[in-house]
Amino acid sequence: MKLPGIGPKTAARLAFHTLNMSEQDVAAFAAALLDVKRKLHECPVCCNITDRTPCSVCADTGRDGRVLCVVQDPKDVLAMERTHEYNGRYHVLHGAISPMEGVGPNDIRIRELLQRVADSEIEEVILATNPTVEGEATAMYIARLLKPFPIQVTRIARGVPVGGDLEYADEVTLAKALEGRRQV
Repeated sequence: MKLPGIGPKTAARLAFHTLNMSEQDVAAFAAALLDVKRKLHECPVCCNITDRTPCSVCADTGRDGRVLCVVQDPKDVLAMERTHEYNGRYHVLHGAISPMEGVGPNDIRIRELLQRVADSEIEEVILATNPTVEGEATAMYIARLLKPFPIQVTRIARGVPVGGDLEYADEVTLAKALEGRRQV
């Protein structure tokens, strides 16, 4: 139950499933968990989780080093990569500013982001934090810190999801969709 999203019932199902596994399979599973802990670390460049230094994205010379996409979590890198639309580099914050949870700017990788921008040829920073109160606050805070740099700072668009119906969209989502409209 210590894993996120695992409640008592799911934990019990997993425990019973483990009991039914062979000792060899349980040992392999345990070894895989240990490998995660021992072999994965943060990329020293982008702060993403990786098993090599630098990570495969940072090592890829075919990517556009002038564009940097800032995301909250390593899972967000995977989501962006699934689109096959983005070919720049990433910076992973490992969280968002949340005073209610005791997370401040010094608790996430903002310092590293500012250092990267200062030390490189970055021309655009795309703020792709989640559209939550914490994600918006983090994006606004970072945008303010990046003002002195001669770069373009953009925010990912928000609005009605593909396949969604307008009648089910809330007012904030519709307002953001109208605000981010573009010419056809």
